[in-house]
Amino acid sequence: QVQLLESGGGLVQAGASLRLSCAISGRTSGENRMGWFRQAPVKEREFVAAISWSGVSANYADSLSGRFTISRDNAKNTVYLQMNSLTPEDTAVYYCAAGRYKSPSPAAYTYWGQGTQVTVSS
Repeated sequence: QVQLLESGGGLVQAGASLRLSCAISGRTSGENRMGWFRQAPVKEREFVAAISWSGVSANYADSLSGRFTISRDNAKNTVYLQMNSLTPEDTAVYYCAAGRYKSPSPAAYTYWGQGTQVTVSS
């Protein structure tokens, strides 16, 4: 069983930066690939970024235009999402997830955190 706990969300102005953290605890059965997703009101949950266990391989949603960076520190059992040049369109609940496969689909991820709210004002 794996537990994921996100932190670092908040209310910021457009153009600001935030770094989200996801603390990982428990034992995995191969769900070592970590992803970040987000869900805005009345919208479907969408893929943001994912990273392999080693941290060497990462992929991002095309819509982010290089503003976000995913990273991980396995010694601290933590995954990060650095978000720069935030816009009001980035407002959403951000979720951390753990899975086995490289996929942008939420269905590919087994474990989920409870989410952290990010609100960007104009």
